[in-house]
Parts: sequence; structure tokens; C-alpha cells
Amino acid sequence: MAKITLVDDDENIVTSVSLALESHGHAVKAYYDGASGLAALENDPPDVAILDVKMPRMDGMEVLRRLRRTQDTPVIILTSKDEEIDEILGFNLGADDYIHKPFSQRLLIERVKAVLRRSGRGEGDDAAGPASASAAEVAARALKRGKLTLDPARHESLWDGKPVKLTVTEFLLLQSLAQRPGFVKSRDNLMDAAYDDQVYVDDRTIDSHIKRMRKKFREVDPEFDAIETLYGVGYRYRES
Repeated sequence: MAKITLVDDDENIVTSVSLALESHGHAVKAYYDGASGLAALENDPPDVAILDVKMPRMDGMEVLRRLRRTQDTPVIILTSKDEEIDEILGFNLGADDYIHKPFSQRLLIERVKAVLRRSGRGEGDDAAGPASASAAEVAARALKRGKLTLDPARHESLWDGKPVKLTVTEFLLLQSLAQRPGFVKSRDNLMDAAYDDQVYVDDRTIDSHIKRMRKKFREVDPEFDAIETLYGVGYRYRES
């Protein structure tokens, strides 16, 4: 169903996670240190990357930081640390989900399915049937707002015809804003649009995503100002 790259220095976790993912039809490639994992991710981008935080040669956060310079590959972070600052850092660097060790294989499978569903890179076991086909078709249509074009089917974002690489989360946030130009979206609204129910992020994470997204668009167009901040309220998309 999907290509998954797993990077973790714990052989027991690599073995058990690989078996669980493969039993659901996924193809898994495993690496045991951050440097090897990063090289593999750059050379052969998967549908989902699963990264441990604490690894030899290069930790998972640094792998994520470097990966986000060139790729929008969905990333799930694994960590044994139970500190909020690590979770916030992971999301701010562009992680799409975060799981604390120890975790159940069922939880991981569900999180992988959710990330695949959000990214459009694969289908879960509960793929939509005929009753929801029309809604799925609507969601997959290209969205055009002024200079902006968003194509969910290709996960493609263009500004004035020029590509802008967005992560899955950034794409979903921008799609939510651009669907209703001029309407204000609170941070809670944007959380609902970009994350599944079981993933909680705080306001600072949404702000960081918006900041990173603006930076990417301004690299293409220094005059980009389509995403407005309404302090204390939220954000809105301004169609020029």
C-alpha cells in the first residue's frame, strides 16, 4: 500500500514495527542511524518516514530539519522523551505526527493510516466507498485563488505558476484558508483542518507553520501577503 522508511537504532523496535507494517501490506526499509536514514530518504523518498529522536551519528530532529530543506515527505516522530518541548520542536520543524514510546503497534498503524489519508499518498483499510465518492472528488479538485493554485491530487502548490514545496500540514492549513477567502479561521479551526482528533498541538505550533509557509512563498515572491494575521483572532486568506 505504501513505501515506509523506518529509522531507529533499537533492533527490537525495528523488527516489531516492520513486521506490523508489512502485515498491513506496506513495504518497509529500515535504517539504524540518522545519517544512513537521511541519505536513504534523500535518495528514495518514501510515502511516510518514521524517525526516532535519539540515534547515533545524527538525531531524528536533525534528520527532520535537513529533510525539510528539500522534501515534503510526511514524518512521524518516535521518542522515549516525555517532555512537551520536544513535541513542540518536532511539530515546528515540520513533523506530521508524534508518538511516545512505549506504544502499541495498533496505535502506530492507525497513525500511519491517518498520515497517508491526510497526504493523499495512500488509502487506509476504511477507504471511502461510493456514498462518499463525491465528497472525495470535490476534495481532490484543484483550487485556484488569484496567483495560488493548490492541487490536492498531486500535492502541488503553485504561486504565479512557480512551485512552492509545502509539507502535508502546511498544505492542509493553506487549503483550509484559501477555500474561503476573506473569512477568518481561528487557530482551533486550522488545527481541525490539518490534524486528526488524536493529535493535539498548541497555538504556537500553528503560528510556526504559518511563519514557515509565508517564508516559502516569499522566496518565490517577496511581495507575498496573501495570508493575513488578525491578532487575537486567527488568520485569513486574501485573494488578490
